[in-house]
Amino acid sequence: MPDRLTTPLIRDGAGDLVETSWDAALDFVAERIRTLQAAHGRDAVAVFGGGGLTNEKAYALGKFARVALKTANVDYNGRFCMSSAAAATNRSFGIDRGLPFPLADLGGADAVLLVGSNIAETMPPAVAHLQSARDSGGLLVVDPRRSATAGLTSDAGGIHLQATPGTDLALVLALTHVVVQEGLADTTYLRDRTDDPDLLIRSTASWWPERAERVTGVPAATIRRAARVLAAAAPVHGGRGLFILTGRGAEQHSKGTDTVTACINLALALGLPGRLGSGYGCITGQGNGQGGREHGQKADQLPGYRSISDPTAREHLMRVWGVDELPGPGKSAVELINALGTSDGPKALLVHGSNLLVSAPNLASVRERLASLDLLVVADVVPSETALLADVVFPVTQWAEEDGTMTSLEGRVLRRRAAVPPPGEVRSDLAVFAGLAERLGSKGFSTDPAEVFEELRRASAGGRADYSGITWDRLDAGEVLFWPVPSEGHPGTPRLFADGFPTADGRAHVVAVDHRPVADDLNAEAPLYLVTGRLLQHYQSGAQTRRVPELAEAEPEVFAEIHPRVAAQLGIGDGRPVRLRTARGSMVLPARVTADVRPDTVFVPFHFGGAEAVNELTNDVLDPVSGMPEFKACAVEVTAAALPATGVSA
Repeated sequence: MPDRLTTPLIRDGAGDLVETSWDAALDFVAERIRTLQAAHGRDAVAVFGGGGLTNEKAYALGKFARVALKTANVDYNGRFCMSSAAAATNRSFGIDRGLPFPLADLGGADAVLLVGSNIAETMPPAVAHLQSARDSGGLLVVDPRRSATAGLTSDAGGIHLQATPGTDLALVLALTHVVVQEGLADTTYLRDRTDDPDLLIRSTASWWPERAERVTGVPAATIRRAARVLAAAAPVHGGRGLFILTGRGAEQHSKGTDTVTACINLALALGLPGRLGSGYGCITGQGNGQGGREHGQKADQLPGYRSISDPTAREHLMRVWGVDELPGPGKSAVELINALGTSDGPKALLVHGSNLLVSAPNLASVRERLASLDLLVVADVVPSETALLADVVFPVTQWAEEDGTMTSLEGRVLRRRAAVPPPGEVRSDLAVFAGLAERLGSKGFSTDPAEVFEELRRASAGGRADYSGITWDRLDAGEVLFWPVPSEGHPGTPRLFADGFPTADGRAHVVAVDHRPVADDLNAEAPLYLVTGRLLQHYQSGAQTRRVPELAEAEPEVFAEIHPRVAAQLGIGDGRPVRLRTARGSMVLPARVTADVRPDTVFVPFHFGGAEAVNELTNDVLDPVSGMPEFKACAVEVTAAALPATGVSA
């Protein structure tokens, strides 16, 4: 990448980012932190992490925030990713691991239900594990678009359930209703392994398929057929196995936690969790989406997936870290962003592994909040949109330049080995934390990832995500280790729940949920739904993939997928500009006319920045349980526009 960051940058008196030394940059940031905390308190400084950081860097970030800065204000972009699934699995199962079974288990199943996941473009290698389900006609995909994954259901491969955006919850409730009312539920499993089977039955009793059809647009006959396919694949009916998997399409809603809960309840009704060859799981969205959320980047969490409000967990971490106090829980990501620069909010923000000016919702508000800070510090690989707004930029290592560990969506801990040396004066995020901590008078921050991992092992010991028995030697020897691994002689835990759930009573907890509309629902001025998603060619905020010529050439600009009926009504053809307007802003971009989207739906990829950032339009209303913003559905007005084809306005 020609613009790879290789030297620290600092904003000069003229407002330009200019090169500086590491010592000067670290000294400046440390002094500003001291000044701001002296004037406004410890919580005046906030830290924002990322789901792409190694386990060691994620752990060190959380420790740095709570030990060196002593601030409660720490969260990360995983709040935009898997937080709804994490909240749902924690309250139902007592633990959160994306897949509580190896991914390869999918390969033997008769059916797989994917709710809001387009893995054919986001995780292409995983598609091989769907072949058995496709061969059985059992691949069921819930998506308002005919995505590449939904396309795999053609030729008798399964069923595409093309639901209205924001109605996945109603659809899953209806599927469960059919399972229960047609006598297809695993009643023995419900009696023996759940805490309240009657509640599950009552909570779905009113969602008969005809009612769900009116809400979701999926025909009642299709709902019944899909439920029967799922039931036939379940072991209780002699099937070879069934998996129910959720992704961001179901989770990035103000009711995302409840939608995942409905999927879990469906899995419980069919007796799947803890049964070999079946289960519920969540598809990870970021490079270290699983490990990144286990070791303390979340506002309410300590390493080992412990609650920061648990006195026992706090005492354990204080012993490991050698401190006599820890801050309490802070604000979740959007709440934290909205507080930046306000009278009683943080005055400084340190960002590691996140590009907020592309990935956060309601970007006009985000831009305003970042600009109001007294200090913005960004550690990144390239001059991302967020880095270009910073007062100080630290050039840090990327994946091929660093040692460490990451954790797969299955809970398998993997070794990452440096393949090439970092260029220029690039240093690890670990060096940033250690350098700032030393200047702030805090010791015990290593720059050696192996040493940090050893400390992480001790910190996680006894927690739900227990890494204490994992060593680099075991990983280097080729051992396949899924957490929890509570001792060095332990073989790991590839499959959870076989003997019970880590809840107080050992049973899965049924949580009753019900459908509710999208927060920013359709109206006369905005009669279509805007949904966002990914492309095969780009990744996350696109900060790196948009700099790869081959990928940029394949998908060079943002676009809006619009149904031919809408295009005809607007009098536009393929490639012509349209204006999208929501309650938060508007943008002009080229139309891509396709019958792959529903007539009531407009799809825009979210990988682009600046004038092409669709998150200018998305809603920052939050799920009350997980703190997840409602990225995936809001009302939008679509009109024909004049050239040029890109641009954003308030």
